[in-house]
Amino acid sequence: MLIVPSHTSMKTKMIPLPLAMLLVQGAWAPGVRAQSAEELKALKKEVEALKESQRAIEKDLQLIKSLLFGRREAAPFREAVINLEKAPYLGEKNAKVTLVEFTDYQCPFCARHASQVLPQIVSEYVKTGKLKYAVRHFPLESMHPAAAKASEAALCAGEQGKFWEMHYRLLADPRALAATNLSEYAGELKLELAGFQRCLESGKYLAKVREDLAEGQQAGVNGTPSFFLGLTGAVPARLQATMMLEGAQPFLAFKEAIDSLLGARK
Repeated sequence: MLIVPSHTSMKTKMIPLPLAMLLVQGAWAPGVRAQSAEELKALKKEVEALKESQRAIEKDLQLIKSLLFGRREAAPFREAVINLEKAPYLGEKNAKVTLVEFTDYQCPFCARHASQVLPQIVSEYVKTGKLKYAVRHFPLESMHPAAAKASEAALCAGEQGKFWEMHYRLLADPRALAATNLSEYAGELKLELAGFQRCLESGKYLAKVREDLAEGQQAGVNGTPSFFLGLTGAVPARLQATMMLEGAQPFLAFKEAIDSLLGARK
């Protein structure tokens, strides 16, 4: 939920800025009652206050716009080690570059990435053997109460070799992640339903999801989607991430980052 900050300076006199300027200019026009020096000074001060409020509102609008488009100002990135030992991934295990996404299945920006950007990454880099694409979970339960159970559903589907199919299905509609939806999706993917339900109801993967969340926070994840990139090392299950992208970035942002790593020496 976005909260538009209020400005106390606007709660007293709401004089439209153009009108306020006319009032100042009108003080010198013929036929208008002469203003005292104190009144003119007070009026000019009021106009400056309104200008300052307008600048503050414009700044807030820019922040809101950036949030609506899933972008956040990137904090200075410190290198992080990401554990991939149990993380599902696409591509070759020892591809030169590894990209890790921390995702939330109720996040609309994660859904946008999955539908608009990930297919391009897979086509250009994963299928050509240049990139390994892994997923870890970062359910923001205070905002998205169904996200953690959806992550468990994806991992339960992974037991039957259908993690990625469930991953895409969950992100196809982040608003439909109730228990009945999860069972319905399992049926669509032709999973063995009894086994899937036992896995889901037992909470078998809850600890794994919590572990992903904690490690993401330690690495500097503040929201979703967040991405870490680095050269795949001698131990592919541990990524020394040297780059981070945050939010619903366009494909060109990933292309630039991946290409820079592909051109780097191991």
